Amino acid sequence: MQIQPSTLSRRDAVKAAAWALAAAAIAPKLAFADEKTVAAEIKKLYGDKPMASGKIKLDVPEIAENGLVVPINVEIESPMTEADYVKAVHVFAEGNPQPGVVSYQFTPACGKASAATRMRLAQTQDIICVAEMSNGALHTAKANIKVTIGGCGG
Repeated sequence: MQIQPSTLSRRDAVKAAAWALAAAAIAPKLAFADEKTVAAEIKKLYGDKPMASGKIKLDVPEIAENGLVVPINVEIESPMTEADYVKAVHVFAEGNPQPGVVSYQFTPACGKASAATRMRLAQTQDIICVAEMSNGALHTAKANIKVTIGGCGG
């Protein structure tokens, strides 16, 4: 039996291997986060510390006509003094490939604990905001955003 040389060039073999590696790296990220995934991310940050509702004003649209550019405004009620201020704010999305959307760090020098950005939402989902205060207290807020078009899953 005689072995035939491959018709695949060395360059084509390297390209095929590169595509296979890229696909293997991307494939796990294509799964969407869910409520349990977000809860696990929050638990990584804060363990089982209790969270209170209130103090957070989460301003997001009820309906996003374009999931590619969804505005989000977060404002936390705080005097922002050396003794009482917001340390961090984390925003999570339950239906995106990566649950963490954005995190902000604040100091008393900020004067006000508020931030605005735009996020990309893959589908209709809940947005969860967690604020960590300087005394260790945690506050949370939740909003549902219905994505009508432009998302990855509508």
